[in-house]
Amino acid sequence: MHRLALFDLDGTLVDRQTAVRDALTALCRVHDFGTATEQWLRAELVDRANPDDFVRLRDVFGLAVPAGQLWQEYVDLMAAAVTCRPEVLEGLARLRASAWTIGIVTNGAGDVQRAKLAATGLARLVDGVAVSGDLEIRKPDQRLYELAASRCGRSLTDGGWMTGDNPAGDIGGGHQAGLRTIWLRGRSWPDGLKAAHHTVDDVTDAINILLNDTSE
Repeated sequence: MHRLALFDLDGTLVDRQTAVRDALTALCRVHDFGTATEQWLRAELVDRANPDDFVRLRDVFGLAVPAGQLWQEYVDLMAAAVTCRPEVLEGLARLRASAWTIGIVTNGAGDVQRAKLAATGLARLVDGVAVSGDLEIRKPDQRLYELAASRCGRSLTDGGWMTGDNPAGDIGGGHQAGLRTIWLRGRSWPDGLKAAHHTVDDVTDAINILLNDTSE
């Protein structure tokens, strides 16, 4: 029987921070944006990005280039800059070969998240994806987990695992969804939040936990 393994994307399977840094450097170079514009972008997009950010950028700095063009350029640059380590891709392939069903539950704008999945090769290794920007709901909302499971051809009632780096969104959300959880250590842990079932320093360690899991 196939078992369900859900993963966060940014900060878990891919390095978003480095990709944002490199994408914004390239975008600012192409348009010859000044230091103030670049600093504004880096501050506003540090945690998330959506088309409205570029509407505000255009308004704040009186830019002539259309906001929609800037957003699409950002999406393309993110796809070019984002990386997923070979050992992570290999681990996910091993999970699939071991009869695991793999899904991704991610906050973010749909077009940029799907561009990352396609560019890194993750798209071919996952069975279903739920992106918050498509639904205007965000983790830890259980509906996003339900959608991910459904798109994987599974149900949350069957159980499964959630792995991610965000304590509230990934671990808290995973608990609410009835999933076992693996936390990728890094962010501070909020008071009062139930502990994850496992804590790891690298997502490959989480994959190994799943591969060695014998529970039903």
